[in-house]
Amino acid sequence: MKDYQWLLTYCLNRFGSLEALEQRLPSAKSGEELAKVTDDRYLSLLSLRVFRAGLKHSVVDAKWPEFERAFFAFEPNKVVLMGAEHLERLMHNEKIIRHLGKLKSVPLNAQMILDIQQKYGSFGQFIAQWETSDITGLWRYLAKNGSQLGGLSAPRFLRMAGKDTFVLSNDVVAALKAQALVTKQPTSQKDLATVQAYFNQLHEQSKRPLCQLSMMLAFTVNH
Repeated sequence: MKDYQWLLTYCLNRFGSLEALEQRLPSAKSGEELAKVTDDRYLSLLSLRVFRAGLKHSVVDAKWPEFERAFFAFEPNKVVLMGAEHLERLMHNEKIIRHLGKLKSVPLNAQMILDIQQKYGSFGQFIAQWETSDITGLWRYLAKNGSQLGGLSAPRFLRMAGKDTFVLSNDVVAALKAQALVTKQPTSQKDLATVQAYFNQLHEQSKRPLCQLSMMLAFTVNH
């Protein structure tokens, strides 16, 4: 199992300097910053992630102002009341993406956010307090309690929101395979626990956020 020093040396050799490497690395928001974001913005971002899945992002993003209008600015208390008839009407709205399964996910995810709100005060506070040493546990929670948030959707949403997480992109998985940590895309709890433990080890050695370690690992895959 390669340690952080190997990872850093590899990336420095590839980019020539620490400064050049740092410019390519993402950053994560603080817990305080995450907690300040309102729940309607989280529901909008969750929905954006769901609609982006399998589609060209720029196409979805261009239509997003219309989605904001169609879904009452993603106010969870309003969205959760949208029934089948309302969603059926949206299927005739040519200004948005008319995918019934994804449209149905929006009120379902609004309900998840309201449930979390009751227990934790807000969705932002909930994800802010979740320990990154068990970030795959948060992925599982969102996939289980939300709608259309399986696979890479939960980690990609968290990355969009600024919550520190690694993402098991094709390049990251290739890097993990090269070290024989996994043999395929990690989906089982056992494989995810192995990957989480490795990222936790890299974090302990480097004090870098998971999002940066994830990107650095991806850089070790030749293109």
